[in-house]
Amino acid sequence: MSKIQCVRGTRDLLPEDKKSFRFVDETAFQIARRYGYGEIETPIFEFSEVFHRMGETSDVVSKETYNFEDRGGDKLTLRPEGTAGVARAFVSEGLAQNLPLRLYYSGPMFRYERPQKGRYRQFQQLGVECLGLETPLADVECLALAHDLLQALGLGGEVQLEINTLGDPASRQAYRDQLVAYFTPHKASLSQDSRTRLEKNPLRILDSKDEGDRRLIAGAPSFEECLNEESKKFFARVLQGLKDLGISYTLNQRLVRGLDYYNHTVFEFTTDRLGAQGTVLAGGRYDGLIEMMGGPRTPGVGWAAGIDRLADLLDKTKLPKDSPLIALIPADEAGEKESLKVAHELRQKGERVEIFSSGNVGKKMKKANNAGAQWALILGTTEVETAQFALKNLSTGEQKTIPRPELKNFNFR
Repeated sequence: MSKIQCVRGTRDLLPEDKKSFRFVDETAFQIARRYGYGEIETPIFEFSEVFHRMGETSDVVSKETYNFEDRGGDKLTLRPEGTAGVARAFVSEGLAQNLPLRLYYSGPMFRYERPQKGRYRQFQQLGVECLGLETPLADVECLALAHDLLQALGLGGEVQLEINTLGDPASRQAYRDQLVAYFTPHKASLSQDSRTRLEKNPLRILDSKDEGDRRLIAGAPSFEECLNEESKKFFARVLQGLKDLGISYTLNQRLVRGLDYYNHTVFEFTTDRLGAQGTVLAGGRYDGLIEMMGGPRTPGVGWAAGIDRLADLLDKTKLPKDSPLIALIPADEAGEKESLKVAHELRQKGERVEIFSSGNVGKKMKKANNAGAQWALILGTTEVETAQFALKNLSTGEQKTIPRPELKNFNFR
């Protein structure tokens, strides 16, 4: 019989892993709340059309989605990212009456990619979407939220903000035309993927990692040459807002988003600590997405971050400490019965308690030490009858007797 194990590209998150993940998620949620964001949760699978409307030229849609047909014949897709589901919910739930709308989400996403460090086929992602605000100040606030999160996680010195503008639709179309004019004479030298992109979505060529493509990209025209005055003013206000808040950034004119609904601001927070998977948080403005989903024209800006990558970057020694673990050590049957009552009372007052039941007292104490317990409370017939419990501090070795009535008021912290 073959060994049963995780599907390739997935992994089990054991208690120590989940501690980091929960810290990232809860920190992000609390900071998003400060900015007025409410939490939303969408299904992990949608009708495939929801993601196809994002654009068939996207690698996520064309190559990386998990698609299946259910028993009713509906074509469904496991969500590869969170924004499309939020946009669909905005349309189907009639949320246009609630604008502006600020939403936070977190949960598992699925992409059929080549697994490597920092990249999994099932991964955890969190993100924010701000809908209904067309002002560049919304972009600045969205970036400030991301900046605050990374600072709160202790990663401010580990990441760099890279930012660019795609301009308005007219500027984007002008740049698209310039890219086609530049790359067409070099078509034979492009990779197969980039030849396809040249026909359908030439901006995506700028994302290519192929070495031959990269050499050609180095000589490609700059987006800045195609920006009209309105687009330049919008971006200037975004950059000035970042300066006013003391948020440093680097201009990266090769930073793009291939999907047609993106416009104006695009950005990434990157690191050099995760090898090839250097992007930990990315986003931008997408004023055309809701309309593509069948809703009214609704401006939007947002970002998403990989919890897996953020958790990998954390200094685990700085994670919040658990409250002290209290180990209850029953010495006999009477002690076991009493330990249930004591554990319940202590848990009611917010203490973390574990009953160690198997083995003799010595083995139970050893298990309590291995579990990281700070206190051990030994309970046997004598202790129950006299209502005097033996309490040991496992960190110092100090032991004392404590009357049963005083236990509920004892400070274990």
